[in-house]
Amino acid sequence: MVKHVILWKLKSELSDTEKAEVKKGVKEGLEGLKGKIPGLIDIKVNIDPLESSNCDMMLDSSFENAESLKGYSVHPAHVEVANTKVRPFTSERTCMDYEA
Repeated sequence: MVKHVILWKLKSELSDTEKAEVKKGVKEGLEGLKGKIPGLIDIKVNIDPLESSNCDMMLDSSFENAESLKGYSVHPAHVEVANTKVRPFTSERTCMDYEA
């Protein structure tokens, strides 16, 4: 199994209301990919970090193997969510992929 974890910071110019809307959209969009992408075992987005955190959102996903993760990265459903709900609103992205 391969884990794919991403941490994002939202753009600072977004209002608190806009940030809440973006977080909700990212969570719904990415979690909605479950069952639609081959090899994707599980996908969760945490949008409620504690104050001690220095990021706004976290993706925690699991794949059958590295090939499944590669397929996910270019799958049209994932690309659609990334291009419409994530990338326009984030300023920083940190990723870690590892075998579990």
